Amino acid sequence: MKHKDFLRIGCGAGFSGDRMDPAIVLAEKGDLDYLVLECLAERTIALAQKRRILDETKGYDPLLERRITSLLPHLVKNKTRLITNMGAANPVEAARKIAAIARALNIAIKVAAITGDDVLEIVLLNAASMNDLENNLPLSTYNIVSANAYIGADMIVEALRQNADVIVTGRVADPSLFLAPMIYEFGWDKNDFDLLGKGTVTGHLLECAGQVTGGYFADGVKKKVEGLDQLGHPYADMYANGAAVISKVEGTGGVVNLMTVKEQLLYEVMNPQEYVTPDVIADFTTVCLQEIAENKVQISGGGGKVMPACYKASVGYKAFYTGEGEISYAGAGAYERAQIAAGIIQKRLSPAFKELRTDFIGVQSLHNTTFSHPSSAYEVRLRVAAKASSAEEAALVGEEVEALYTNGPAGGGGARKYINEVIGIVSVLIGRETIVPMVKIFES
Repeated sequence: MKHKDFLRIGCGAGFSGDRMDPAIVLAEKGDLDYLVLECLAERTIALAQKRRILDETKGYDPLLERRITSLLPHLVKNKTRLITNMGAANPVEAARKIAAIARALNIAIKVAAITGDDVLEIVLLNAASMNDLENNLPLSTYNIVSANAYIGADMIVEALRQNADVIVTGRVADPSLFLAPMIYEFGWDKNDFDLLGKGTVTGHLLECAGQVTGGYFADGVKKKVEGLDQLGHPYADMYANGAAVISKVEGTGGVVNLMTVKEQLLYEVMNPQEYVTPDVIADFTTVCLQEIAENKVQISGGGGKVMPACYKASVGYKAFYTGEGEISYAGAGAYERAQIAAGIIQKRLSPAFKELRTDFIGVQSLHNTTFSHPSSAYEVRLRVAAKASSAEEAALVGEEVEALYTNGPAGGGGARKYINEVIGIVSVLIGRETIVPMVKIFES
């Protein structure tokens, strides 16, 4: 194939629950070659695995059908290819669903599912001899429900070679979703780590969508951003030498400037000299940024070195249950009555729960401190939460809070109670040779 010199890649989602309309704007008006929807996080995929266990046809992103239905007509009309990790715990069923949606819309497309990231069997088989990175404990210590490796760009590139219009993956590393079309379209050698590092820099800048266009940047005081209600998501004009320009669709809200790009460049980066991905260990320390026009920032520099010897895998396990209860107090003495209520709960539940906390929302729930006298609070919401080993035990928390209605103190209202099973996450390294990603094609 003839390789390109220029490529435009947009990011229409930065997490599972992201807005729908910025992706539609990009697909309709962005003049994109590729649209990426990055919708996975560590707990997102663990919870998706739980859904798949209950129904083997589920486990993909809950918003997949709505996103695909709204986007497909624009993507086909503008000849834009879609890459997304909305496959979550079940990319094969996600691909089937996308093909079915296309048929219903009378659209002919080729859909590729990327598999191989699910390493649960490998982890369970070797749990006693594999230690987690966080606590150095054997994985056999945990009640494991999921294990997914962060695989790289290789199989996405292969799917592009097979002319897939839509590619849906499981746990592919975030920057790899963007790096894959660069490798494919520019003909980059997978061992040219300098170029792969440069491409990873741009992928990292795009992956959180509205963060680089001012969403996470805005604080309303020193860093003011206009049009957050219509925040535009970013795209990158990418060049074959690894340079790029980050921008957004004209007329959308938000801003792209040196400050927003710098903040995103450092986001979740522990060691800027060694930003480890499955494709390359990237170096961010030589990145150069230049604001070349309104809402346009040029990216140059950066690089990379070797490909890491192992994949990182995210292991989800059943950690505990939480029981919660909330109740509000308003008017004179609101804080004092909330304190009385908290004291009652502490006396009644402390013997049964080792980890029990009470928060006074509106007074000190975030930082456990206050800059004014709490007695001045006109209204306070008491929140009680505790860790439990079972759902039945967790239910006791909300029941005790609800009982405050008539058992005192006076004037409590708006009581609510919740039970939640918490999925914990630990990490482990797995040798590359044990994982074999694959491509499966579906046609509408």
